[in-house]
Amino acid sequence: MNPMRRRDFLSTLGHAAAAATLANAAPSPRRPNIIFILVDDPGYGDFGVNGNHDVPTPNMDSLARDGVLFEQFYVASPVCSPSRVAFTTGQYPARHLINSYLNDRKSNRKLGMRDWLDPKAPCVARAFKDAGYVTGHFGKWHMGGGRDVGDAPLPQAYGFDESVTSFEGLGDRLLIENDNLSKQSAALDRGKITWAPKHKLTELYIDGALDFLRRNKEKPFYLHVWPCDVHDEHIPRADLLAKYDRFANDPPKQKFYAVLDELDRQIGRFLKTIDELGLGDNTIIALTGDNGPTAWPRYYRNGGDAPGSTGGLRGRKWSLYEGGIREPLFFRWRGVLPAGHVDRETIVDGVDLFPTFCALAGVKPPANADFDGEDMSRAVRGKPMHRAHPLMWEYGRTPDYLYPGREDDKSPNLAIRDGRWKLLINADGTRAELYDFSKSDKERDNVADRYPDVVKRLSAQVIAWRKSLPVLE
Repeated sequence: MNPMRRRDFLSTLGHAAAAATLANAAPSPRRPNIIFILVDDPGYGDFGVNGNHDVPTPNMDSLARDGVLFEQFYVASPVCSPSRVAFTTGQYPARHLINSYLNDRKSNRKLGMRDWLDPKAPCVARAFKDAGYVTGHFGKWHMGGGRDVGDAPLPQAYGFDESVTSFEGLGDRLLIENDNLSKQSAALDRGKITWAPKHKLTELYIDGALDFLRRNKEKPFYLHVWPCDVHDEHIPRADLLAKYDRFANDPPKQKFYAVLDELDRQIGRFLKTIDELGLGDNTIIALTGDNGPTAWPRYYRNGGDAPGSTGGLRGRKWSLYEGGIREPLFFRWRGVLPAGHVDRETIVDGVDLFPTFCALAGVKPPANADFDGEDMSRAVRGKPMHRAHPLMWEYGRTPDYLYPGREDDKSPNLAIRDGRWKLLINADGTRAELYDFSKSDKERDNVADRYPDVVKRLSAQVIAWRKSLPVLE
């Protein structure tokens, strides 16, 4: 969907609501609740507001109709574990020696990584718990535990009162029937284990989250709902697979669409119940994805394509091009945020959510926060902001890092975004690529030769940052 059509879409849905909410805005009766929904591996273009006409996503789109949509939101890594560390800590994940997805011990060491996030790090749930909030996490964790790592801290060590995770975490968890990684997880014990077919996971996580809300609706709460069904392998319900039989000649797409349909339906059930419980007006809801869509080689065999859409952006998961790190970000807070507002200017990152949540809720950040992120609450309230500092990324520290996608999507291993400019470059100074986003965000017109001074300035910044990062001893 082009920008004009997206603008029309949101205007139609949200203009009247915006006028009503601004006219009737009133102080919240108590500190706001926060719900953070993090979808696993969606593409920028998989949402209706960003052009998906094949699968309706009205429930996720409703957060844009009723709140704020950021078009220039980034995650801190093109792969799950470090992206989640950034959301949790408000800091670049490389500072915590988690630079790729957490795997078994041998693989982690090969990449110079720790086996789990140090619980002494600043943690958003702990900050809210210390402020008197009740805290819960339901869904994928992937910041320690699983495979042969059975001694990782439980989510409670990071500030969660309750948690239900997956095979990539410990404690109470949902495991997938007939799945090898789930079988490895079960052997680790350390929590109540429930087995289910993969297509039931989001439903069961939502069930757990709703039970948490019903028991705690009189208290301020901070809640994660982090569903993992959109991550491949996609195993949908039979009836939903049949619903998309018009894509039967492209089985990966058909399966993905069926799973995406179910995800949106379950999020709709969640949002509806929030309102029925009387929590809708005093609850901040944020929704985004953890990185771009999958890119395994098996999808490209015989001229095929990987499921999930980047909306025309270059790159996918495992890439520092836009398609690997850019996601839509939705914020809803009825009666406070302007409904139907689209922010095309503010550059926001996953490291910003921790300080922003604290600012919106009036929660004091921890003394050791030392955020890389910035408080973007003013932009969330509808007033675009300019960053005080550029954003930086690292992925692919050594040749051992996973990059299974198409060669054209494989990026240099460092990136920096500063206003209109995005520079990608290898840590050794090779392969400088400069893109002027005031002209295009498609990353096809490399203007490095035309702006050598910009290349010199930005490459010096990002390479110096890379050299400052810790290494595993």
